[in-house]
Amino acid sequence: MKVLIIEDNQELSRNIYQYLQGEGYICEVSYSVQEAEDKLLCFPYDCIVLDVMLPDGNGLDLLHFIKSEEIDTSVLIISARNALDDKILGLDLGADDYVTKPFHLPELYARLKAIYRRKILRGDPVIICNEISINTNTLEVSVQEHPLDLTRKEYDLLLYFITNKNRVLTRQTIAEHLWGDYTESLANFDFVYQHVKNLRKKITTAGGNDYIGTVYGLGYKFNVVSS
Repeated sequence: MKVLIIEDNQELSRNIYQYLQGEGYICEVSYSVQEAEDKLLCFPYDCIVLDVMLPDGNGLDLLHFIKSEEIDTSVLIISARNALDDKILGLDLGADDYVTKPFHLPELYARLKAIYRRKILRGDPVIICNEISINTNTLEVSVQEHPLDLTRKEYDLLLYFITNKNRVLTRQTIAEHLWGDYTESLANFDFVYQHVKNLRKKITTAGGNDYIGTVYGLGYKFNVVSS
């Protein structure tokens, strides 16, 4: 999962960043409304961790911005203990959940997983795509019930392909989703090819079909024919 943390308290944002990175999430940080808007217009995110009180405005204004720009993302609000009105307004504006400060980082992580499972995975932690099975709780993948040994990046890539099956994903989109804004400084995205090649080889060697099609000049598409 790729997460944008919008929090101006640098110690708290750093703690959230380090914890979620340790759980395998790709994280980026914004410290203001303006910085967050710029990132949201440039990069896709699965979920936003949104503080309400920011130095240049109310974080809830970002919910209006997300809606007006038709940005496809989920939002978890983090708010002060006495900010009940902000929580209610945030949920009314489209936020998916909230957690009250101070909070334990494992709780924040659990709520993000629940949002992802509910919105992206349709509430089921196990994704089945023909002969491929992904357990998002245990991070285990199997092909025809045989375990598949994937690196974390290969796992994330496969999950990204399957949750976006039959859609063209550019090399840049894949790179940004799996590596975050680190990719801004790269001259090209050729390294994506090697990860796709390795994933394809592991699936087919295990007896799975080759679903990953190359869209020349653009990127890749995980082709699944509906029955």
